[in-house]
Amino acid sequence: MDFHILGSVSAESGGRAVALDGGKQRTVLAALLLARGKVMTDERLTTLVWGWNPPATSTNQLYTYVSRLRTRMGSGIALERSGPGYRLDIGDATVDWDSFRGLAEAGGADLRAGRYADAERRLAAALALWKGPALTGVTEQLAEAEGPRMEEARLSVVEHHTEAALALGRHGETVPGLTRQVALHPVRERLRGQLMTALYRCGRQAEALALYEEGRRTLAEDLGIDPGPELRALHEEILRGTLAAPAAPERVRSAPAGPVSAAGHESGPGASGAGQAGGPGVSGAGQAGGPGTSGAETPGTVRAEPAEPAEPAEPAEPAGPAPLGPPAVHGGGRALVPALLPAAPRDFTGRDAEVESLLGALRAGRDVVVTGAPGTGKSALALHAAERCREAFPHGQLYADLRTESGARDPGEVLGWFLRALGADPDRLPATVDERVQLYRTLLTGRHMLVVLDNATDDAQVRPLLPGCGESRTLVTGVRAPLASLEGTRLLRLGPLDPGDAVRLFAAVAGTSRIGQDAEAVVRIAEFCDRLPLALRIAAARLAARPQWTAGRLAARLERQERRLGELRLGSLDVRAGLSRVLDELSPRVVGAFVTLAAAGPPQLTVPDAAAVLGTGTDDAEDLLEQLADARLVDGWNADGDPWPRYRFAPLVRLFARERSAAPLVAV
Repeated sequence: MDFHILGSVSAESGGRAVALDGGKQRTVLAALLLARGKVMTDERLTTLVWGWNPPATSTNQLYTYVSRLRTRMGSGIALERSGPGYRLDIGDATVDWDSFRGLAEAGGADLRAGRYADAERRLAAALALWKGPALTGVTEQLAEAEGPRMEEARLSVVEHHTEAALALGRHGETVPGLTRQVALHPVRERLRGQLMTALYRCGRQAEALALYEEGRRTLAEDLGIDPGPELRALHEEILRGTLAAPAAPERVRSAPAGPVSAAGHESGPGASGAGQAGGPGVSGAGQAGGPGTSGAETPGTVRAEPAEPAEPAEPAEPAGPAPLGPPAVHGGGRALVPALLPAAPRDFTGRDAEVESLLGALRAGRDVVVTGAPGTGKSALALHAAERCREAFPHGQLYADLRTESGARDPGEVLGWFLRALGADPDRLPATVDERVQLYRTLLTGRHMLVVLDNATDDAQVRPLLPGCGESRTLVTGVRAPLASLEGTRLLRLGPLDPGDAVRLFAAVAGTSRIGQDAEAVVRIAEFCDRLPLALRIAAARLAARPQWTAGRLAARLERQERRLGELRLGSLDVRAGLSRVLDELSPRVVGAFVTLAAAGPPQLTVPDAAAVLGTGTDDAEDLLEQLADARLVDGWNADGDPWPRYRFAPLVRLFARERSAAPLVAV
């Protein structure tokens, strides 16, 4: 027989599933399996099944569960009464948790001994045993008692697997999986360090540094601490360009491959996996507890092996960004090609017309400004479009996030990044912004590059970063309307997703299997999220991370207006925080008008309506509404035959305003 607890608790006999009656019976089976042949007392089993207030019939019910399990176990399985409890002897049967631990221990030993290829294969096989969150389908008591240590064991193997994969030079393969792991575990420094290492070795130094800064802020805000010494040392190495190359980079050869056991031999078709990223002293990898963390090999597969040090080899390309120096653009040397774009979201959904409009403008030689309310997916659209037109910009892409925790980023700092990426000597950068602008535009001469400026505050911040004349193009994202004043740009304004695209995005993030028969609930969730990509992504990620929830349960939680904004927060993603950043940039008078109008005014209003609510004249009321429209906190449009524009606050914006005013909630 085969027992499974790394995912849904189940059992198989002869390849067929053994019928289990429900959560309590699965809890009894899982608890006995985790006891590993030791006696599990009636008292302990009762607590794990019912908690601290069991029913009066708990003893009889427990006996029933055990009796039914006994009748369904195959030959060689002994479930017997022993003293104060029960004992399960599985004989020659297998338990996936025991197999996982054996592979993890053997893979760890290989890793410590520097046998990176063997370590990667064994650890990938261990991760492939996970079919979902451990102990799915058991009671809350058992899940809380045993789940955390099992998840910690999985994450430790993820980190070890990544360390092996990075040592083999598989940094490019590891980035997607590590990106997911860091998003799920933002304060786990080892995973963050491994992703920084992988990004750096892929030539994405700026992203690696930005990832460190994001982690530093998260640790400070959530825990009140600074990054540890290993992560700080790694950051310094990346900053200076001195991070070591992979310890045992692979070369490819054709060789039969077989499965890897904890003992280390191969036989027949086998399983191995691509690592999920890591770095020296800071390691990790793999997808979160599910298949897809490893790929199967079959006999005859072309497999990567570690290079043998004794063999002569051709000179290799540098593992990280090339040493900084004068760019070899016009001479005989190889020109430095910056590639600073973050990864585009693989689950990008909808916006077909906007994407085509953006790409058409770039093809026509126009710069593009993408604006919209917080959470409308401006950055995702920009990165998706930039990824699609990489080939149109053969000399590379520059990227900078122009927003910091404390406000707008200094253009001089960004110019320093860009100049280093373009090959300027980091020790001889001009001191003033004007001189940096001149050198920046000089280095761009003759190049066809795409410059992406994300989260811009206003046109004054952007202007020094524009390439000037030539073939390079700029793509800017930001909330504020003044960005439209940039000369020669195509303005693209984003609103909510179409209803169908909103549902498709939710399904892409949460997984179609999580929707099930709750399609109507997903439509309600989309409306509660105002069909904003950020809110939808947060809601879907929360559902994906909680197997015990249904879409209907999530919809019920979002339906409560006083909790909705609190529900739309996960890790660094936060709808409320995005609105707060915009509000913090406004004057106190405009903020006061926003709170009053959005919290207490009607859902739709005209200038005279706003004047009546604020107790001002229509001129002042219109100026205030237009400033709020410039900040994308209110939508405005013109109704035929009406001399006054109409304005509307989105439901989530109104809820945010009511939080600020502490006004009683009414229907949105």
